[in-house]
Amino acid sequence: MEKSLSALLAMFVLLAAILVGCGKNGGNGAGEASPTPAASPSPASGETAPSGDLEPLKDKTKVLIAEDGAASGAGFYIADAKGYFADYNIEVEFTSFSNSDDMLPALAAGQIDVAGGISTASFFNSIAQGIDVRMIADKGHNNKGASYFTFVIDKDLEGTIKDYPDLKGKRIAVSAENAVDDYIFSQMLAANGMKRDDVEFVLISDFANMLAAMSNNTIDAALNIEPLIAKGTAEGIHVKFKDATDFAPEAQIAMVLGSPKFVENRDVSLRFMLAYIKALRDYNDAFVKGTGNLDEIITIMTKYTALKDKEIWKKVNVTGLNPNGQMFIDDIKSQYEWYKSNGALAGEVDLSKAIDTSLTDEAVKILGEYK
Repeated sequence: MEKSLSALLAMFVLLAAILVGCGKNGGNGAGEASPTPAASPSPASGETAPSGDLEPLKDKTKVLIAEDGAASGAGFYIADAKGYFADYNIEVEFTSFSNSDDMLPALAAGQIDVAGGISTASFFNSIAQGIDVRMIADKGHNNKGASYFTFVIDKDLEGTIKDYPDLKGKRIAVSAENAVDDYIFSQMLAANGMKRDDVEFVLISDFANMLAAMSNNTIDAALNIEPLIAKGTAEGIHVKFKDATDFAPEAQIAMVLGSPKFVENRDVSLRFMLAYIKALRDYNDAFVKGTGNLDEIITIMTKYTALKDKEIWKKVNVTGLNPNGQMFIDDIKSQYEWYKSNGALAGEVDLSKAIDTSLTDEAVKILGEYK
């Protein structure tokens, strides 16, 4: 689903892959208290840690982030561009994987340390089959009333389709089956008393192709993603239809994934998470609260992502990124149970181990809650 909620998550979010490479040390699971990282050498007398909290690592440490330019990687890009990683003597390098089938084993083996992923049945099946990866932070959700991943309808049907029940009998494009896209689609149906056979499900794996299908009148509605939602609206192809948070207010679309070795190397992973959360706060200040330096953040996003037009960045609904790094854990569990109810899972996953909030919890203790 990197050519679905990943092909264009490379244009605005999702993907099933991002990563980072590092070492080892004693770590802990999701339910354990986070140990305080071993103290790095203190700054020289009269100096302070450049980060303002933890001292930098004694030795420069490279962290490999497999990221393909998805907008949901904003936390990585901003932390890199603004020197938050460098403050801790962490050097990041970006790489990419063609698909999650290659990425997940590499992540589990510690060849890469952090990755971005989306929920799919195949993702959970990989974990059930022994691929040990941890979901450690938010990497994408819909902001209330301003979803970046939501439904659009054919511009010509704007006066006909006024509410969700009006979608009965209509052809609706979704980019993947048994993935978060399909889950959100099903949430919409259930919230409005509809079943799958009340509509015509059309599988179109590429979001850009949904615009073409809409133009050719071969579909009536689609679950699409920014910036294609803004593009199609500007071109008179479709109009945004209500908002996905109407029926799925806390859908976890993408997560930061960590390799066990990376998570357990607390000297590095905690500092990495501190830099990441600082960047998420800059992002929210700029895009959500309107108190930050919007031009600076947009400039960074145009440098690292495929969306280069600064004016479009001011118009699209941006990816939701929690400024404390917190995920919608109950929704991740709901997605897992939904895949199970569909018979799409081949084994059981210990979610208490697969979901590890210890790094974000410890980072927020150090930084304080975002206000």
